[in-house]
Amino acid sequence: MNPLCIEQSYRSMAHLVMTEGDTLEISKQLPNASFQLIISSPPYNLGKSYEKHVGLDEYLDWQKNILREQVRLCSNQGSIVWQVGNYVQNGEVFPLDIYVYPIFKSLGMQLRNRIIWHFNHGLHASKRLSGRYEVLLWFTKTKDYTFNLDAVRVPAKYPGKRHYKGQNIGKPSGNPLGKNPSDFWAIMEEEWSQGIIDIPNVKSNHPEKTIHPCQFPVELVERCVLAFSNKGDWVLDPFGGVGSTLIAAIKHDRRGMIIERERQYIDIAKERINQFQRGELKLRPLGKPLHQPTGREKISRVPDEWIQGKSINEK
Repeated sequence: MNPLCIEQSYRSMAHLVMTEGDTLEISKQLPNASFQLIISSPPYNLGKSYEKHVGLDEYLDWQKNILREQVRLCSNQGSIVWQVGNYVQNGEVFPLDIYVYPIFKSLGMQLRNRIIWHFNHGLHASKRLSGRYEVLLWFTKTKDYTFNLDAVRVPAKYPGKRHYKGQNIGKPSGNPLGKNPSDFWAIMEEEWSQGIIDIPNVKSNHPEKTIHPCQFPVELVERCVLAFSNKGDWVLDPFGGVGSTLIAAIKHDRRGMIIERERQYIDIAKERINQFQRGELKLRPLGKPLHQPTGREKISRVPDEWIQGKSINEK
């Protein structure tokens, strides 16, 4: 592939844009209806190194200002995919999708799916059950929106099923390209037989891991890029981090832009893009099944101390 020039500011004929600065201020400078897909995972107000922890009401007011601009930037046939987790205060959980949904509705957006992204690895809780999912809210601006189902179909569990009545009796009842993958995207599930999308979160042993503490897996963005945009369309990530959205966009012949205020993440994003264009970037392939332990690995076996302790207690 011919290397694409990374530009610092948006212009309609560009291919890759990385803008360093405040999301709200940069968004205000962009033209109306410029982006077919806007996808991001905004800060969850958890006090990470790149965010200031504020009260929930103040956080939601900030989000509303951000989202007002994103709706303006979204094309009439476009989509906004907003990945959110939980806000936690004094041990109490506030599910952000419930709080953000009314903001989108007040801005005229229409919810198409509440996608559950489940994963089996993350922080372990001691005073509540460990959280193992986040939510992607897929909104469209109008009823006339882009949705490429065929691009994200998964193989059917029973492709040989046939109609048992009606004018199509005896004919195959499914789609030769596969079935709709559903709105539950999980890891360690049987994607190819259950229609569940298998996407791990980016932890220490993930091939895409960088220093960013809440990194988007490229595969998660790819699914949305393929389903909600077409080749040549613009994709925007207003909280761009280390550039996973850009990688997903250019991998599938879209134009991409990120806004990121942290210089260190911009630098990492540039290096990742350069590595991708040289064919050197390590990525988890789209749809690759996760490793399943056989039980023979030392790390997958019950420690001898636990077995011995159990034997003693049973006596």
